[in-house]
Amino acid sequence: MSTADVEALLARLYTDEDFRTRFLDAPDDVLARESLSVDERAALLAIDRSELILAANSYRHKRENRKPR
Repeated sequence: MSTADVEALLARLYTDEDFRTRFLDAPDDVLARESLSVDERAALLAIDRSELILAANSYRHKRENRKPR
């Protein structure tokens, strides 16, 4: 998987609540569907769950409060 693909997967974890919930419930199942290297998989499995949720909530809050131009 390319760096851009891993970044897109991370972005999806931060922005897609259903995907994030599935990941938090069964990370091995979610990551098995991705073309990840051993190192990429290990890094994603090591994500701090509470920090992931905190960041996702922060990004959602920022998106919801963004003023249209």
